[in-house]
Order: sequence, then C-alpha cells, then structure tokens
Amino acid sequence: MSDPQQQPQSFRDQVIWITGASSGIGESLARSFAARGAAVVLSARREAELQRVRQQLLEEGVSAERVMVLPLDVTDYAAMPAAVQRVQDSFAHIDMLINNAGISQRSFCVDTDMEVYRTLFEVDVLGQIALTKQVLPVMIAQGSGRLVVTSSIAGKVGAPQRTGYCAAKHAVMGFFDALRTEVAHQGVRVSTVVPGFIATNVARNALTGSGAAKASAEADIDEGMDADRCAEVVVEALARGEEEIPVGEGPIMGLLDLKRDDPQQLFRTMEAMAAQLLTAE
Repeated sequence: MSDPQQQPQSFRDQVIWITGASSGIGESLARSFAARGAAVVLSARREAELQRVRQQLLEEGVSAERVMVLPLDVTDYAAMPAAVQRVQDSFAHIDMLINNAGISQRSFCVDTDMEVYRTLFEVDVLGQIALTKQVLPVMIAQGSGRLVVTSSIAGKVGAPQRTGYCAAKHAVMGFFDALRTEVAHQGVRVSTVVPGFIATNVARNALTGSGAAKASAEADIDEGMDADRCAEVVVEALARGEEEIPVGEGPIMGLLDLKRDDPQQLFRTMEAMAAQLLTAE
C-alpha cells in the first residue's frame, strides 16, 4: 500500500461500514480507508476471515479502537437493527455504508435452478436494500452520509452464463440510482461502483446451475486489475464525490461505451461469446 502520510485525509475520523469485507474488493477497501484515517466496520459471514483482516490492519498501524468486526449475513434481515445499533453505540455515527457483499453465477439459463436465481437476488439485491433501509434513517437524522453499492459491468451489460447475476446487478443499479433522487435533498449521497475484471475469488465462488460453487478460476478474472489498485481508484473517486465509478482495465471497460453508442453491436458481441461457450461445453 501507499504511505498513509501521502494519502488525502478526506476520510479522517469518518466511520465506514463495509459488507463483504472478508476478502477481495471489500478487504482492500477496508485497508485503503483505514490508511486514510477512517474507522472501519468489517462485516461478512466468515468471522475468522474478518478477524484476519482486522489483524492485518492492526499490523499496518491502525489502532484497535478504529476497527470493528461485525459478522453479518445480509440475508438475515432480523439481525440488521441490532447490527446498526452496535455501530452507533461504538462510533455514534455512520458516514458511509458500502454494500459490497455479493455472489456471481456461471450457468446458462436453461440449466439454472430457480433456487439459484432466488439466492442471487437475496444476496445481491434484497440484502443490499435491507441493510440500506436500516442505515438510511441514521444518515437522514445526521443530515449527511453516503450509501455505496458495488455493482458490476454486468449491471450495465448482459453477458452469457450470467442471466441471474446480470439481473441482480442491473437491479441494484436501478434501486440506488432511484434512491439517489429521493435522498439528495436530505444530505445523503449515493454512489454506484461498476467494476470490470478484478483479481478476486468471484469466479471460484460463483454459483453453477445447481447452486454449487464453480470452484475453478477464470483467466480474465485472475489477470484483472489488482484488488488493492481497484480500491484505491474507488476511494479516490469517492473522495471526489463521484456518483458512478467505473473501475477496471482492458477491453471489458469499453463495453460501457459500446452499450451507449452501439447497443446492437454489443448484442452481437455477447452472442458470439455465448456461441464460444456453447462450443466449449
């Protein structure tokens, strides 16, 4: 990581709550924000991994009172009010919520159980909405705050073997874009993050048509942007107040322009990709 002394201090003493903080982009965001002086709340299902991230932050010089481990399953709505209260009891305010928890998919629609679609929406959409609804009144009462969601290029572009994932990521883009219009006059801001290929375990953890984990790597993901660099780009953009934050490298990022400028060409490109995948099966 870069030297914390060289970092902008726009997040000093802010309280930033990150879901999906046990690995990947969420873990890297926690390190980046902590390096900028923020207190971080780390949430995910795997407490042991959250403790690992916490220990890493402590070894990097972050003081213990500025790191909270708060295990949370975003599908457990009943646990959310108590979780919000714990953050408030510890820090008195919540300056940013980053809805980063999520899971992907790798299966053709014809082979995908409905339960897989249900799981994708529970984790990637309804879980984000449920926690946001719990935190939003806190931010409205404060008169300030920022709500952030990690969407995806898949939230803008339809891609083969990702019908459920694309549907979920399009849904969160729509929800948070609409929410932005409702809360801006109350001092609450909304930002959507739109990653391309980032080097994380997202492909290995993706659901197959049966609901089992794919459990294998993908070169495009493994060779994608480093997660720490991704976090730096996102944090710098949030410091500038950006509301939609594309982040990634390589040709995949050009799909955003193609969707806007020549959607029919994008559709043909994605169809060719699907044909290749069918041939490979």
